[in-house]
Amino acid sequence: MPQTKRSILLLAVLALASALVPPSSGAGEKVFNGYITDSQCALNVHSLSQSHKEMLQTKNAGTTPADCVLYCVKQRGGRFVLQDKSKVYKLDDHSVGEELAGKKVQVTGVLDVQTNTIHVRKIEVVTDDSHTDY
Repeated sequence: MPQTKRSILLLAVLALASALVPPSSGAGEKVFNGYITDSQCALNVHSLSQSHKEMLQTKNAGTTPADCVLYCVKQRGGRFVLQDKSKVYKLDDHSVGEELAGKKVQVTGVLDVQTNTIHVRKIEVVTDDSHTDY
């Protein structure tokens, strides 16, 4: 078989094989809903209710959940996390924290169950007027 035909055959086999294998970027992806908050409040480091309630009452951390998140990350050593009603997830992408602090979001990503970290692929703000204090 001439070299050109072998190359064409090899390319055809590779194209067929790649079409049959699902892309790895979507493998294991899930959608998580919750609020971008801080690890300090979410994990009860200085909160009794896994919320910003106690910190906001002191008036030192601002007047909104977003203020509290930013205060706890910048002044108290916290990290940005995603908190839903029953779980707290670490985020591998902290660049979104300041912009989305205190906001309800939908995160698409892959959860590493060993570290409880979501490898973020996409984050979208969810419009919701009924803010639950996480």
